[in-house]
Amino acid sequence: MLRHEFRPGKLVAGLFLATTGVVFAGDASGLWETPWFAVVPLVVGGLCLAGATATLDRAIRGRDRTERG
Repeated sequence: MLRHEFRPGKLVAGLFLATTGVVFAGDASGLWETPWFAVVPLVVGGLCLAGATATLDRAIRGRDRTERG
């Protein structure tokens, strides 16, 4: 299996989207009540945090990894 680069922005986005799925799965199964509009701050906040994380990662690591291809 080929190794790939660690992308923390994608990790953060995936965690927030998985959390959103768990929250609404719990609502669908009747474990708790979740308002329908709760998806907006979870997804938008998660994507904004993922973008900030990816920007910070790029600033720390620099542009050299994109040149390697």
